[in-house]
Amino acid sequence: FEGAILVVAVLFMLMGNLRAGLITALAIPLSMLFAFNMMLRCGIAGSLLSLGAIDFGVVVDSSIIMVENAVRRASESRKGRSFVQVIRDACLEVRRPTMFGEAIIMIVYLPILTLEGVEGKMFRPMALTFLFVLLGSFILSLTLMPVLASLFLPKKVKKKESWIVRAATRVYDPLLKFSLRVPLLILFVATILLAATLHFGMRLGSEFIPKLSEGSIVANTVRLAGVSLDESVRYGTRIEKLLLEEFADEVDKVWTRTGTAEVATDPMGLEVSDLFIRLHPRERWTKAETQEELVTEMSEALSGFPGMRVIFTQPIEMRMAEMVAGVRADVAALIFGDDLETLESLAADVDAVLRTIPGNADVRVDQLTGQPVLQADLKEEVLQRYGIAGDDVLDIIEAIGGIETGEIREGQKRFDLVVRLDEKYRNDPEALSSIVVPTPDGQTLPLERLVDISFEEGPSTIQREWGRRRVTVQCNVRGRDIASFVEEARKRIANEVDLPPGYYVDYGGQFQHLVEARQRLMVVVPMALGLIFLLLYMSFNSFRDAVLIFSGVPFAVVGGVFSLYWRGMPFSISAAVGFIALSGIAILNGLVVINYAKTLMSEGEGLKDSVYHSALRRLRPVLATAITDAAGFIPMALSTGVGAEVQRPLATVVIGGVISSTLLTLFVLPVLYSMFGKDLSMNNQSEMEEA
Repeated sequence: FEGAILVVAVLFMLMGNLRAGLITALAIPLSMLFAFNMMLRCGIAGSLLSLGAIDFGVVVDSSIIMVENAVRRASESRKGRSFVQVIRDACLEVRRPTMFGEAIIMIVYLPILTLEGVEGKMFRPMALTFLFVLLGSFILSLTLMPVLASLFLPKKVKKKESWIVRAATRVYDPLLKFSLRVPLLILFVATILLAATLHFGMRLGSEFIPKLSEGSIVANTVRLAGVSLDESVRYGTRIEKLLLEEFADEVDKVWTRTGTAEVATDPMGLEVSDLFIRLHPRERWTKAETQEELVTEMSEALSGFPGMRVIFTQPIEMRMAEMVAGVRADVAALIFGDDLETLESLAADVDAVLRTIPGNADVRVDQLTGQPVLQADLKEEVLQRYGIAGDDVLDIIEAIGGIETGEIREGQKRFDLVVRLDEKYRNDPEALSSIVVPTPDGQTLPLERLVDISFEEGPSTIQREWGRRRVTVQCNVRGRDIASFVEEARKRIANEVDLPPGYYVDYGGQFQHLVEARQRLMVVVPMALGLIFLLLYMSFNSFRDAVLIFSGVPFAVVGGVFSLYWRGMPFSISAAVGFIALSGIAILNGLVVINYAKTLMSEGEGLKDSVYHSALRRLRPVLATAITDAAGFIPMALSTGVGAEVQRPLATVVIGGVISSTLLTLFVLPVLYSMFGKDLSMNNQSEMEEA
């Protein structure tokens, strides 16, 4: 809502005509109504993800170009034409670049529709909704806007720009002349900016998406294997009381889940508990300003519990990580092999390496051992002396857990018939040792004479993946982007951990989303850019012109990268969506400027004069589209509400990119076209050269 208000305010200030501003602003609600209708038909729910990233500035771009040109033409000499004819000719004049520009903006969103998995669920509704809004805006600009302009614009429009445009023109005119006089200097500066962008872009780091604050925290606690249920409950109660007392201003409610529920969709041992912590609104917090700081404080508070390891996450984030990699942390080193003791030793080495990497938090190794098991070793010499079969003795040991001896049927139901020892023998090792075993000659011997019975520490969990045993070392990442952390972890583990033959380390966790999405976009984005170039070629029937206008894409990236670096944000899928949107926005203004320059050349002006006059006369629509595009994203870039973490990188990229692409349109593109464009006029003598 704030974005729409800013866009309308900018329109009124730049258009210099109240009626023109109102006509253009009508595109916002009407385009949204069209989008809502399409969302209803396609079954897309209105949510933060589907509606949160709509930029009302982009929505009105095509209408701005149409109405602005109509106002400008209406203020000029009509040459015997009626007012309606003037409006019609003005709209037809910019129809072609508007059509191709809007088509290009819509095409750049197609790669987002190819995303799959979690990233697809998050960003595909946004892309579809934005496409619906753009389609509605495009239809309105070609149909309703010319009609409204002919009906409601004043018949006599004063040839007077708004004070903002006049001030901008006074500044821009000498700068444009200077740029056209020293084109090599302008291109040199532009090249330096591109090189700097590459340098800073490589230092951004990357992550899947910024962590979305869910308003709740999950503390996954693991104690020693074999702990009783009563002990787990006692631990959980102590932790709950501690959190409620120490963080009274931050924590609203705490509840604990231990072990496996009746519906075992989330099986856990009794030593594993999940503490669900619901937080107060952030305005009440006193011990931390961000959730990351609060988690650090809680981790320190819980460090006093002996023998307990904790990993902090969030409810939805935890489920997403479990679905992808089967772990609850940001990063997991998955060690594969056959021998459990070797895997345990390797896991300890990997754990030690991860703890030395900056940014690590909540490092934890899967609990492999710790489960007490009854170890029974047959005394072969005694068995042979008395002629007792080893299988008979082992049957007694097996009867502790139960021996399946048959099956009971009750209608269609089937139940295994299991025979096991009495409870007093199953719970008391001494009673078990006193069980008598008959010998072939009629004697009886206690079991302890035939078997060495002892308690040993055995495996508590054996995990397998693709038929191989697996141990997981998992950790969270705080104060650093995940991608660089994983890259450093790969190198350090490869150099410092000696893996025996047949053992290897793989990596999982949330960064898998980033890898998969990046691989898909690396294929689809070039295809979309190729389609954009094809449309540009179709628009101008000139390979040279298509290349010149297409140069707007890398210059749009300049501002996006610098804005991310300035705000300390890593590259993410949210930022990637912003860069994708930028590639279309950057081309639209270039289309308008170059198309008008060609019109002037067809009227007899030389190449340089056409470029100069086109850039100067198209200053108002270029500024209007750029400022409205940026203004529509300002509330999103500064937002601290629910979902702001995902929206901020997208908005930051678009705002910075719009600024740099506007500078390209106003300075670099005129220079490039004056140097490499084709002069279509009969008069090749430039007024600027004569001057």
